[in-house]
Amino acid sequence: MLLAFDERNLLADAGSVPLVRLAERLGLPGLVAGRIRIGQAANSAGANATAKAMTLVAAMCARADSIGDADRLRHGATARLFGGVRAPSPLGTFLRAFTHGHNRQLHCVHRDFLDRLASSTPLLPGIGEVAFVDVDPTHRRMFGRAKQGAEVCRFKGVRTLHPLLATLSTPLARPVVAAVRLRRGKATDARGAGRSPPRPPRPSTPRSPDAGRPSTSPPGRSCATSDD
Repeated sequence: MLLAFDERNLLADAGSVPLVRLAERLGLPGLVAGRIRIGQAANSAGANATAKAMTLVAAMCARADSIGDADRLRHGATARLFGGVRAPSPLGTFLRAFTHGHNRQLHCVHRDFLDRLASSTPLLPGIGEVAFVDVDPTHRRMFGRAKQGAEVCRFKGVRTLHPLLATLSTPLARPVVAAVRLRRGKATDARGAGRSPPRPPRPSTPRSPDAGRPSTSPPGRSCATSDD
């Protein structure tokens, strides 16, 4: 039996619509446009960075766990709801161009967006009384030899990155990823764990109608660090 989701009036992931709308209302496209700079790639990987980043966000909201899965946004009626959806091929080129420096740019976007999210939603209720911080390393397999920092280490024959993830939670809220430190595959588990502990999101002032404009924070401000 061959199954195909090709009916133009069907929508498989309607729940992703309010999530993407919330991201747009809080200015995520503007944060990406103001922070992400991929100017050295010869294959135009950095072109239309905002559209590619929002496509990836929408795909993850639709439970995509690989670049190929992002193509589900172009099936059925989904493409009629989201404008500027990019195909998996340019998305893969975009992600493969990222370096440790670009990770710092993403960390700025992540941190500022959490602040905006905390000002508009009950992101971490009860954090003023007690908060739980969990810092854990993880290995993520890389398939390309050119990916910066990807190395064969703990898992024989498997090339990985070794990021460090920090989450915040409360007795009333599920864990929220507060910080990610990108590290090379051979980094030890504890490397960098004590350098920049996650801080609670800081609710920002109410967003104005032009919230989607790029951030006006000084470009030289240090937002995160990365380990080799």
